[in-house]
Amino acid sequence: MKQGVKIATIGGGSSYTPELMEGFIKRYNELPISEIWLVDIEAGKEKLEIVGAMAQRMWDASPYDVQVHLTLDRKEALKDADFVTTQFRVGLLDARVKDERIPAYYGMLGQETNGAGGMFKAFRTVPVILDIVEDMKRLCPNAWLVNFANPSGMVTEAVVRYGKWDKVIGLCNVPVMATMLEPGLIGKKTEDLIYKFAGLNHFHWHKVADNHGNDVTMTLIDKMYQEDNGLPQNIYDTPFERELLEQMKMIPCAYHRYYYQEEEMLEHALEEYRTVGTRAQQVKRTEHELFELYKDENLDHKPEQLQQRGGAYYSDAACETIASIYANKETQIVVSTKNNGALPDLPADCVVEVTAYVGAQGARNVAFGELPTAERGWLQVMKAMELLTIEAAVTGNYGTALQAFTLNPLITSGKTAKRVMDELFIAHKAYLPNFEEAIARLERKGIEVQDEVVRAMDLVNV
Repeated sequence: MKQGVKIATIGGGSSYTPELMEGFIKRYNELPISEIWLVDIEAGKEKLEIVGAMAQRMWDASPYDVQVHLTLDRKEALKDADFVTTQFRVGLLDARVKDERIPAYYGMLGQETNGAGGMFKAFRTVPVILDIVEDMKRLCPNAWLVNFANPSGMVTEAVVRYGKWDKVIGLCNVPVMATMLEPGLIGKKTEDLIYKFAGLNHFHWHKVADNHGNDVTMTLIDKMYQEDNGLPQNIYDTPFERELLEQMKMIPCAYHRYYYQEEEMLEHALEEYRTVGTRAQQVKRTEHELFELYKDENLDHKPEQLQQRGGAYYSDAACETIASIYANKETQIVVSTKNNGALPDLPADCVVEVTAYVGAQGARNVAFGELPTAERGWLQVMKAMELLTIEAAVTGNYGTALQAFTLNPLITSGKTAKRVMDELFIAHKAYLPNFEEAIARLERKGIEVQDEVVRAMDLVNV
């Protein structure tokens, strides 16, 4: 790979960008970046300029001479890039508000990557990522795509399955948080423990051993019922039933609460919907505060308030992955990548989230082996739902979308679920060109979004 690394970040106007810059600055000696290109769309231009100036100040305050370029021209940014990172949100946060509030109106969970909202985020995001891959094939055919755009696992699956692009790794900060926060519960450091993760993005389990090979998973589980469990900021803390964890002898992902504690999580989500607003509405307020901070011409470091955004340790996932590929470090990282036998309960060609050694050739997965009966069942249902969701996003087939909706464990199937799906199609019409014919049929039937949801949008604009 040539000297002087070019990074292109799609969705560069994100509030997460300072986290990314911090990670690159910290790793400059092993990842000698020469230029960074932050890309966004016209609707995100103002935020791009604010966060871009902040990013440049961060580099100027460092010992390194790195130029941050801002552009609305994706092709200009991609040309000859060595690494492309993706952190974009199709439809911006307003789309997430609809993803959350429309299902909630009907008493269902609305969430960024789970349930109906997560599926519609995939419907909007998959066609865009595939367009990006086509541009990469022409403009930077040797580049690695490091995806952080949610739903990360489904987006990565789409890149591999439909984009036919194998130089891709999907990432999430949740496993990083586990490996950084859990060891302290038993008086250890991260390097004192051996972690093995297996599952799907936002739907994985892990086991832990000490450096002598002794399993300490149950010791950690015992401590989790006594200490702070280190949940991400965006997940309500309702404890797992202890007997469940004792039976599986694994630690579930924090997002498993939506499945193992569905009643409690739904109750909490609906209470927020009726009072302080859904998570997206809360994030809009946080983002407004962050961008006001970013405007400060004297601010040249990541502010502490960014931790409240829910993306803690983002840079430790994204930047370490890029540095590991560039320098062939063979670092152990939890990634979304092609299964290749690591999880025998799923086909070898589908994307899973597992522990892997990351180097110049990408991810070399650590074999996990077969999962217990219950977890295997969950995993296979969720992967089938993901594959149907991605297929629907690519083909625009309404029946395939409905099949995926029916299969999703967080959606109660029937006429109400169909109504929720139809309203989400209408609400996101501008960002779902592949579903144009299906949406036109819904409009002819007179399907409209509930007035309450539309009014709620006015309440959150800041």
